[in-house]
Amino acid sequence: MLKKQFKALIILFTVSVIGITLVGCSKSSTTKSNTEKIVNIYTWANYVPDTVVKGFEKSTGIKVNYSNFSTNEEMLAKLQAAKGGQYDVIICADYMVQNMAKQKSVLLKPINQSAISNYKNLDKAYLGQYYDKTNKYSVPYSLGSQMIVYNPDKVKIDIKGISDLWDSSLKGSEVLLEDSRSVIGMALTKLGYSINETDPAKLAEAKAELKKLRANVKVFDADTPMTSLINGDTNIGVMWGSQASAALKGNSKFKIVYPKEGMQFETDNLVIPVKAPHAQNAEKFINYVLDGKVSSEVTTSIEYINVTTAAKQFMPKSVLDNKAIYVPNEEFTKAKHLEDAGSASKDYDLIWSEFKQQ
Repeated sequence: MLKKQFKALIILFTVSVIGITLVGCSKSSTTKSNTEKIVNIYTWANYVPDTVVKGFEKSTGIKVNYSNFSTNEEMLAKLQAAKGGQYDVIICADYMVQNMAKQKSVLLKPINQSAISNYKNLDKAYLGQYYDKTNKYSVPYSLGSQMIVYNPDKVKIDIKGISDLWDSSLKGSEVLLEDSRSVIGMALTKLGYSINETDPAKLAEAKAELKKLRANVKVFDADTPMTSLINGDTNIGVMWGSQASAALKGNSKFKIVYPKEGMQFETDNLVIPVKAPHAQNAEKFINYVLDGKVSSEVTTSIEYINVTTAAKQFMPKSVLDNKAIYVPNEEFTKAKHLEDAGSASKDYDLIWSEFKQQ
């Protein structure tokens, strides 16, 4: 009996020690994450200027680990594999915020606005949008718009909109974004459908339209589509405003066209993954880029529309007057915004795969 009692005491003592050790390890791990001077940022290449990264590191002592993806879909797959961990701040598109927030296992951590004093600098026009109506998971970073850029010395037809890209005179001369939703959205636009169409019959029509377009496409490039234009490998392309601006810097003769069917706009957002290892540092980074002067620095570098009210006073006139960056207000009335395609995403993937292989 005494032996059994002694064994029971030994077992109880051992379990207690293990429990204390595990709790201690857990607290130690959490404390380490909170005190580590690191923030892991995941976004497109060059989307956060080096000067901003260095400025943040200098002012906070927090080291930035920067890694990049090419598409929103690539980012989502990586974050799903990490189960909402590994990264601290992700900058991604509006429709992807919508996607991640409504998944069965939510991948995003709610934004603690009280920890971000510069949140007040955001222009309210960009808050409460369809993809995050209560601003629970996202903080706007910039606004981009897609437009057509072409070389008038090489393109002899009158370019007015997306449908003109199907003209046979443009065979083997186009650069399009390496982006399934953008390109399939072009076909849907030509047909007069929503770029967020999920009807299989209408998507089949878009697939047929893309088959007609394929001979005109020479290059797919999500990051630097303007390069092939500047080098003369292509004569016309669809790209984001910042890329269009870079194209015009490479050749001032290039022309910009705001598609008559309406432009695709995209709000890119700062989000924090649900298991971000350094969430407090993520909040500090978000607060930093919302500062008026820093936000102006971001816009001047990446050349996307600024989403704060505090940056304009610091913005160079050359940026404010650049029509590749700031499009006319009337274009916003025809704006097209991508939304999560839900189960139809598989159809988009299949159409895209077959289109590129043609």
